[in-house]
Amino acid sequence: MHLIYKRIFFIALIVFTSQVVMAQVDTTVSIDPELLNIFNSKTPKEYTIAGITVSGTKAFDQNLIISISGIAVGDKVMIPGTDIFSKAIAKLWKQNLISNVEISFTKLEERNLYIHFEVTERPRLAALKFIGLKKGEKDDLEGKVNLVKERVVTENMKLSAVEAIRKFFADKGYRNVKIDVKEELMTGMNNAISLTFTVDKGNKVKINTLNFSGNESLSEQKLKKQMKGTKEMARITLYPITVPNPYGDSAKKLTFKDYISDAGFLSLSKTKMLLDPYVRLKLSSSKFNDKKYQEDRERVLDYYNSQGYRDVTILGDTVVYDSRSNMNVFLKVNEGNKYYFGDITWKGNTKYSDSILNVILGIKKGDVYNMELLNKRLGKQISAEGGDVQSLYMDDGYLFYRIDPVETKVYNDTIDFEVRMTEGPQATYGNITISGNDKTKDYVIRRELRTIPGEKFSRADIIRTQRELGQLGFINAEKINPQVVPNADNGTVDINWEIEEKSADQLELSAGFGGGIGLTGTLGITFNNFSIKNITKRSTWDPLPSGDGQKLSARVQSNGKAYRSYNFSFTEPWLGGKKRNSFTIGYANTKYANTYDPITGGYSKAAGDTSYVKTSSFSISLGKQLKWPDDYFNLIYALSVQQYKLRNYANIFAGLSNGTSTNISLKVALVRNSAGPNPIFPTGGSNFMLSGQFTLPYTALGISTGGANPYELPEFHKWRFNGEWYVPIGRARGEDHNKQFVLKAAAKYGFIGRYTTKLGISPFERFQLGDAGLSNSYALLGYDIIAHRGYPVYNSSDPKINPESVTSNQYFTIFNKYTLELRYPFSTSASSTIYGLAFFEAANGWYDFKSYNPFQLRRSAGLGMRFFLPMFGLLGFDYGVGFDRYTPGAGLKGMAKFTFMLGQEPE
Repeated sequence: MHLIYKRIFFIALIVFTSQVVMAQVDTTVSIDPELLNIFNSKTPKEYTIAGITVSGTKAFDQNLIISISGIAVGDKVMIPGTDIFSKAIAKLWKQNLISNVEISFTKLEERNLYIHFEVTERPRLAALKFIGLKKGEKDDLEGKVNLVKERVVTENMKLSAVEAIRKFFADKGYRNVKIDVKEELMTGMNNAISLTFTVDKGNKVKINTLNFSGNESLSEQKLKKQMKGTKEMARITLYPITVPNPYGDSAKKLTFKDYISDAGFLSLSKTKMLLDPYVRLKLSSSKFNDKKYQEDRERVLDYYNSQGYRDVTILGDTVVYDSRSNMNVFLKVNEGNKYYFGDITWKGNTKYSDSILNVILGIKKGDVYNMELLNKRLGKQISAEGGDVQSLYMDDGYLFYRIDPVETKVYNDTIDFEVRMTEGPQATYGNITISGNDKTKDYVIRRELRTIPGEKFSRADIIRTQRELGQLGFINAEKINPQVVPNADNGTVDINWEIEEKSADQLELSAGFGGGIGLTGTLGITFNNFSIKNITKRSTWDPLPSGDGQKLSARVQSNGKAYRSYNFSFTEPWLGGKKRNSFTIGYANTKYANTYDPITGGYSKAAGDTSYVKTSSFSISLGKQLKWPDDYFNLIYALSVQQYKLRNYANIFAGLSNGTSTNISLKVALVRNSAGPNPIFPTGGSNFMLSGQFTLPYTALGISTGGANPYELPEFHKWRFNGEWYVPIGRARGEDHNKQFVLKAAAKYGFIGRYTTKLGISPFERFQLGDAGLSNSYALLGYDIIAHRGYPVYNSSDPKINPESVTSNQYFTIFNKYTLELRYPFSTSASSTIYGLAFFEAANGWYDFKSYNPFQLRRSAGLGMRFFLPMFGLLGFDYGVGFDRYTPGAGLKGMAKFTFMLGQEPE
């Protein structure tokens, strides 16, 4: 009887212990026969763990093994009946430090029990190798396989590493990767191994064809266009167009079949001048990516849904590999029936009538069923553009508004809907807080907010505030986050405006020395968040006082005796602090000197002291925000005084080398700017400016204009119009939601006239066209510099006249310019804004209305890049081709021009 009990208990103990033993691990409990009498008792007895020993450890301390096991000297155990030993085995296994453990009883003294752990440690990784891969691939994989030297290695780790390698190459188009793992014991090292992964990538698997079946209503080509991330292999499309024989045989016409070799490839020696436009290369990435493929399947279904096929399903997809291991993908669809909208009724609306809601919805009975369109028009898909039903309600305070379209009836191919809504109460703003402004003072941020406590909630207020904050220049427009917290209990909404400041100060610094000229250099600083109030408080200087949102700019430039310039300006955007009335003052002093010495035939400093032109200017402007037609409008008044002093300088006015001219003018500009939210890369809105600039009609007032100097008091009236529109095109999905194409369209006009025909049109304030919009010596006369990429500066209205063949000694009195730009952002972060663009421009200038022809334009197109770095401002590079700038024999090179711009976007 005792023998049976001992066997039963021993088997039970072993079975109980084995429940926590993992696969492929030999973990048992050994019991010395002399100690079996502890099981003879019919009732469990309590024993005390009197000693614990460990053997088999190499890298680990014995006390660590004991600590992990959870058994300690002095613990009380009940035998039979305890599970402390099985738990100890489970704890040791869980750490992945050992591959085998045995627990045995070594001695029993009365009720004092001595136990022993015999362990086998897992090997440690000493070296990791990859064979069959490039160095870059090895470096990338080391961070992905999650195998770290000096750590233990398990079978699961090796399997996970193999899967990581497969996934890494699958994403690159290698679908048939073969991996062999070799484990070797390192000699001379304690329980250490090396792992070698031999990888055979095989050939890159590409998608040969995409094939659809069951698509009776929608063409296969349309469905393939929805597969944005799953493309077929590149192909050459040959058009059936005949081309002239390049070898001069006018009697024979060759087709592209004559240009294809016996092997079926194009003979480039025959076709290098004929490939474009007759041959089209369809280039696309044809590697297979399973994640993108699944997304593309959903796009196909979404496209079907948008065409009225709400029951469409993909019955299955099959992949067939060809002899080159490329994939042929076959998708079978079941289109189902095409549906149309039926009656759409409204329920729960009290604020707006059914007729108004139907107009905003814009869906009529008989329109093709499109659930995505319905949700968009109802506002269930959030859009900054507005124009939907939800925006109508939320702009009127109905924050707690809810809407739900419900299918009420499906008959034949028609679906009726009932739009159920709960308007709820109108909400008001509660607590409005600001966070993240470490440098900028609260009142500078708060005065831009349209979310005023106590006023009615409006979604449009939040969108407008985001734009206004982004326009400040020292707030990161991409990181403005209004944290809206509705309080349904009291009908209020709290908002915390979370912002992130960015560096907006700019520094311009250059220096050099030239023989005969002297020291040359530029030092310029711009502070866009300046504080003049704290100018006397040294404790606020970092490096200058900041935080009040003012702008201070100073610049000094010198080219030795030949040129020097001082510029200073200050802007207060909120004069008085209560209204958005801007105030700006500016001062500039410039000297151009003729340092050429006709006696020596070289350049000297002394020559510059006797032949020069000096200009001094002072301006003051006041801007006022208007409430009508809307508060995007601003009216700006600017008074400008410019004085020109000539001394033995004949390069400005014909027949005049000495004299003084004073240009006093008043400019009135009406501006409407809704572009934004990022002022560097606007993604929507528009910017318009209409201005008039006037001097006094001195001749009509009987005031002398100088006699021998007809330019002593220049008189003119000048008109400008600029219009810019920004239209977003599409929107990227996922993490790149901010990256979208933006189309910019611009139109600009200018005209300068005279009060009387007795005088010629003033040489001041004219329009210079061409090049990158950078100034030259004639900018002394206040010319408006109008960039025209692809052309040098020109002063002929006839596009047939090559601009290089004329000298720009006078500029236009009338100009037109039209621009189209397609922009794409590569980075819109606070540290750098980078975007590329493709442009088309057409512009020209004229001297009078008799020759004015708005259709006689110089055209150009090209590509460009823009880089905005907070420290240096905006940098730009453009490569333009002037279509009306043909030079015989020069080819494309003679029509193209590379331009560089710095500081700000040229006109």
